[in-house]
Amino acid sequence: MAKNESKKITYLSTRRLLTETIPIMSYRSLNEAAKDLEKNGQLLRVKTEVDPNLEIAEIHRRVFDAQGPALLFENVKGSPFPALSNLYGTFERTRFLFRHTFERVQKVIELKADPTNLLKNPFRYIGAPFTALSALPKRVRWNAPILYGTTTVDQLPLIKSWQMDGGAFVTMPQVITLPPGKKNIMQSNIGMYRVQLSGNEYITNKEIGMHYQLHRGIGVHHTHYKR
Repeated sequence: MAKNESKKITYLSTRRLLTETIPIMSYRSLNEAAKDLEKNGQLLRVKTEVDPNLEIAEIHRRVFDAQGPALLFENVKGSPFPALSNLYGTFERTRFLFRHTFERVQKVIELKADPTNLLKNPFRYIGAPFTALSALPKRVRWNAPILYGTTTVDQLPLIKSWQMDGGAFVTMPQVITLPPGKKNIMQSNIGMYRVQLSGNEYITNKEIGMHYQLHRGIGVHHTHYKR
């Protein structure tokens, strides 16, 4: 092998190693993701006032069925907050949003499904451990996004999707729970459980409902709290 070719291969190997192990900056907020979609012609702003009671959901469904863009409802009736919809409405848009991390996360999932892949093709998975470590929760001591401000449930866009729904729902929120008396984040469960924000006999701003199955991860914590 010629000397220059050897240097070229070494350079390419090093560059791939750096790409696999050094985190690539993705979105720091949902707002950044929305702006990126808009810049690339994949988001439509809806400036007209829309009603969260059935209207927003119906608009969303029609745009989704047409494989249309993400929607940013800027003027939601009864709420000071905008509402972002159809973010993952197409496979192409979803892949675009995760374009910086998709392949790296895919490799971690491949290893979880079959750890022997690491022995079969170690170079392909050289950065997988670093990707897994970067996914762990990090403690933030200042400027944490969650400390930006406070609000109440009744100020949120209370979206009711269907006429027979008992109230407004958040269909796929991220819900985190911990066992009784525990603070270790590694003992937590994070899942998507349908949350009911209004309706029934819930006391506004004090109670909400959550729909989940007892055999899921959150159900284990539920059982512990009842003991």
